[in-house]
Amino acid sequence: MFDAVFFDLDGTLIDTESLALTSGLAAFAACGHEVDDTFMHGLVGKAEPMAAAIIRAALPTLDLTAFNAHWRQGFSAAMEGGLPLKPGAAELLARIRQPMALVTSSGRTGAHHKLGLAGLTAHFREVITFEDVTHPKPAPEPYLLAASRFGVSPARCLVFEDSDIGAEAAHRAGCTVIQIPDVAPTSGTFAAHVAADLMAGARLAGLI
Repeated sequence: MFDAVFFDLDGTLIDTESLALTSGLAAFAACGHEVDDTFMHGLVGKAEPMAAAIIRAALPTLDLTAFNAHWRQGFSAAMEGGLPLKPGAAELLARIRQPMALVTSSGRTGAHHKLGLAGLTAHFREVITFEDVTHPKPAPEPYLLAASRFGVSPARCLVFEDSDIGAEAAHRAGCTVIQIPDVAPTSGTFAAHVAADLMAGARLAGLI
């Protein structure tokens, strides 16, 4: 039914969004700017340059360099304490026979580091990061690139995403999208199915 399966990373396969939320809130506070969960949800799924532009627009007096240093330090410390998988991730990855690619808004170094910590590296033939594209999510380019790397039509690709911005990217590329919401709620506008977890989504799509 599908020629390839693509996964987002943060919030979809690994439980990093809650770590990012907590460490981000702490970093803003350390820099003298209190923000709420809603503001943080607006950064979910966005590549670093896009997230930085949102922060600059909302908080023009923030020292972005100091903030990023605080956030990276806090997030890295949290990850080294353990990087849990999302429910069903290990089982689903072990059962898929189609070639798989990771398509993430993380940078290349960070993406590979997180994959290594989570023990997921061997599952993916391709890793597409925001450094590999000109226009990151919600543009369709990351998923179009993944499909082209495998020589398959995007219409024959299944995508697992947690965020609306990622689901939009995959939908615009012409892929079938399964969305498993994480820290931010979703209307499911860009998804063929919204599921409670990865295994439930795979069953709805007929993948397993």
